[in-house]
Amino acid sequence: MRYSSLRLLAPADSGAHCYFFAMHQEPRPAEPALTDSLAALATTNAVAELAASYAVAERTPTSPFEHGTDTQIIERRVRTATPMATPSPRPGASSTLRREILYALRTGGPAAPDQVADRVGASRTGVLQQLRTLETAGLVNRSLSRHGVGRPRHLYDLTPAAQNLFPANYGALAQSVLTAIRSIGGESLVRDVFEVRHAQLKSRISQRLADRLPSDATLWERVREVASYLDETGYLGRAVRDPDGAIRLCEHNCAISGVSVPYPMACEEELALLGEVLGAKLTRECHIASGGRSCTYRVEPLTD
Repeated sequence: MRYSSLRLLAPADSGAHCYFFAMHQEPRPAEPALTDSLAALATTNAVAELAASYAVAERTPTSPFEHGTDTQIIERRVRTATPMATPSPRPGASSTLRREILYALRTGGPAAPDQVADRVGASRTGVLQQLRTLETAGLVNRSLSRHGVGRPRHLYDLTPAAQNLFPANYGALAQSVLTAIRSIGGESLVRDVFEVRHAQLKSRISQRLADRLPSDATLWERVREVASYLDETGYLGRAVRDPDGAIRLCEHNCAISGVSVPYPMACEEELALLGEVLGAKLTRECHIASGGRSCTYRVEPLTD
């Protein structure tokens, strides 16, 4: 295992370099099955470019961070290419056949290719091609069903992995749970909840740093690893080091935006948590909850 990085030049007037960091296995050739399945997903130019970029990333050790198994990566790319957080498609709606098939299986249950074709108003051949692509991606599975005399037929249905393609509202759920907690025990109980979460995250991240870094790791190395963890957990974490040596930890997405605005203590706990796991002084320079484009922290060594 080793680090690899992709350096992106920041705007010319800043002189800053931004790095994407990840733990990678030794580079290996692209797997034909994975490349083929991605090519099958390329129904538009944009998706074709995505598929091509992944094939290159598999061969190139300096690629952007990709997390998870091959199936999980394909799922993410299907979700990126055909976002599901939209109203259910209707006849004539501008949606892809793949999305319509997923909705048809979700709302109508298991079905044979000809039945799915009837539901979405498309040809059986086109539907079957998309079903096979979705099966390769681990989003649908196939089973045999006998119906009287004659050959059994294949029925297709969604797998549990496909649930992530449909709309979710976890932010509202978390907010309502915290509101319920506040109604029971007031602000102090809500703070207790955040403190417990703080302790759990601190233990998890500290263990990761201990497992992946030497005991004498530099501050820059620790910031890179924490940025990698934040990237994995939805924050689009990035580590940045300026030519003068200044270090910044950036979160380009707020993964808890449904909570951070009504409960500012969530952001307070995050700032304290990052400082503790890094053993450093953090100064917030930009804040998403206050209207910024990112949550950016300047990271400096602790002084006596």
